[in-house]
Amino acid sequence: MDVRSIVDREPEVEHNGTVPVWYLVHPRELKELTDGGFVELINEFEVAAGGAVFPHSHPTHEWYLVMSGRGVMTVDEEERPVGPGDLVYIPPDQVHSLRPVGGGAIHCFCFAVGVKGAAVVDYKTH
Repeated sequence: MDVRSIVDREPEVEHNGTVPVWYLVHPRELKELTDGGFVELINEFEVAAGGAVFPHSHPTHEWYLVMSGRGVMTVDEEERPVGPGDLVYIPPDQVHSLRPVGGGAIHCFCFAVGVKGAAVVDYKTH
């Protein structure tokens, strides 16, 4: 499972030396992986304490950025604890789920790149 955090990164200085940037994904790092794809969705979601994003899959490259709360992310049967600032990569067609831990909700920003030629996904049932 690919989980990245700025805690593990040194900033790079950009914009003529005026802005520190903590890259979780460098420019063009994902070009080959997502070539021919398209932006499928961008959203924020929250899983309440006691709830879960139930196991599911779809034909997208998907990233969850944990904004607040703590949880356990499962991708293809591998479990990892996640918390604020963690960026989780979920490859296409891999079964994944998320559950909050610690008694509170977990709030995430999500974006996905669809795989070229993929069928339409009904996210209300996935």
